[in-house]
Amino acid sequence: MAKTYYTESGALAEIEQEKVYMSREGYEEKKAYLKYLQTEKRDEIVARITEARSHGDLSENAEYDAARNEQASNEGEIFELEHKLKNRCIYGTPKADVDFVTFGVKVTVYDDMFEEEEVYEITGSMDANIEENKISNESPMGASLFGHKQGETVTVHLPNGNSYELVIKKVELA
Repeated sequence: MAKTYYTESGALAEIEQEKVYMSREGYEEKKAYLKYLQTEKRDEIVARITEARSHGDLSENAEYDAARNEQASNEGEIFELEHKLKNRCIYGTPKADVDFVTFGVKVTVYDDMFEEEEVYEITGSMDANIEENKISNESPMGASLFGHKQGETVTVHLPNGNSYELVIKKVELA
């Protein structure tokens, strides 16, 4: 089954595996966060390293080690974020009602095993937030639901080898 989505211009496109899908708002937030990491946070860490160095012997300086570890972590986060932003694909919200699961829709699903209904918004990985019931198209559930229509039953395959079924009750604009 083809996995299609709406671009910012409203055109239909197919998912490309190497792309990182995000909303325009998510892109702007991540871009601002990257700038913070590259400027303010880097400067803070350099200042802490400089301060720790001024205390003398670095071989037993826990403050220095902690600052260097934080520096490495910050640089790793910068590298990862730069890569994701470079490979971004901005998706749009469908302009009219859609009958299939794609970015920017809310999907109501029913789980027979637990006899419960849940509503999730489908997003890219950069916009996902499980506390707000925003799930990524890359998550096991999001990937299983993506492209399917109301009334269909989908099987969600988990990384541990287990699976479960969901019935799509409703697809609507988020």
